[in-house]
Amino acid sequence: MHSIGDLSRLTGVKVPTIRFYESKGLLPEPGRTTGNQRRYDAAALKRLHFIRHGRDLGLPLADVQALLSLEGAKGPDLNRAHEIAKRQLADVRDRIARLRGLELELAHITKACDGHHDHVCAVLQAFTNCGPRCANPGSDPD
Repeated sequence: MHSIGDLSRLTGVKVPTIRFYESKGLLPEPGRTTGNQRRYDAAALKRLHFIRHGRDLGLPLADVQALLSLEGAKGPDLNRAHEIAKRQLADVRDRIARLRGLELELAHITKACDGHHDHVCAVLQAFTNCGPRCANPGSDPD
């Protein structure tokens, strides 16, 4: 049996977040000692690791909850898990594409600086006048 502090240390999830997960039904209400302290079993620890991993992968709580609800499911019901994973993968790929566009834009801006500061700063100018990049972030017309 683990205290809430132990659970926090073992999973890296902060105590208030563990309480929040309990309030949302992601973690079952723990047993309590005669002193009213929470006590978590191995199943709660495993479940919290699952939640933490899902959150680390960027899943919204609703999707983590949906995955948790599939525990013990069989057959076609498990298609929901696959759909969640596919959607999250698409979201991550979209974010990566947007980040690559930001990388290109920042690379262009940093190249604009010649290191001499006796004239208008090319970096500041680039932020002011982004031109076609504003309409199409990530494009590289050079």
